Amino acid sequence: MGSQIDYAAPQMSAAVGADVEALCSKCGDVWHVVVAKVGEQIVKVQCKQCSGYHRYKSPHGAPAEKKLPSAIRAPKAAKAPVERFEKPAVAADLTKPSRQYRASERFEVGERVDHPSFGSGVIELAEPGKITVFFASGRRVLVQAKDAGTQPGGALSRPKPFDHSNAAGGKRVGET
Repeated sequence: MGSQIDYAAPQMSAAVGADVEALCSKCGDVWHVVVAKVGEQIVKVQCKQCSGYHRYKSPHGAPAEKKLPSAIRAPKAAKAPVERFEKPAVAADLTKPSRQYRASERFEVGERVDHPSFGSGVIELAEPGKITVFFASGRRVLVQAKDAGTQPGGALSRPKPFDHSNAAGGKRVGET
């Protein structure tokens, strides 16, 4: 009467946009539209009843692809470690302990710092008022204490008061 389909034999795969039978886990309907394929294998479908998207599941209980047990599969080749694209420009000084980052402190090139947001890093460049630090997430420019200057204890000095008696500004005529 009806034709018998042999599911073990290779079948022609439906094209993207074609109707296909698949089991919907939401509504239980079997009519779907093919949405995505990898090679000749249907991998994603859309249910015509509930409009849900899901992986292709055969309604006949036959798996789309038989997987071998893990004991039979060939062992995976060991992967080489992934190299970073960038490396720090200077080597970290491992003789000193890592310091907690504070903007009020001064740091030197090669020191290791622990930042609350960026993690551990190595100072690559130190300038008055700023440092460039290499973190795993990339380089960051951070604030540091400026040079202490000529004042003892690093205190700032008050500038000389301005002479407001000269309305023209600057030095008086004849002064050198």
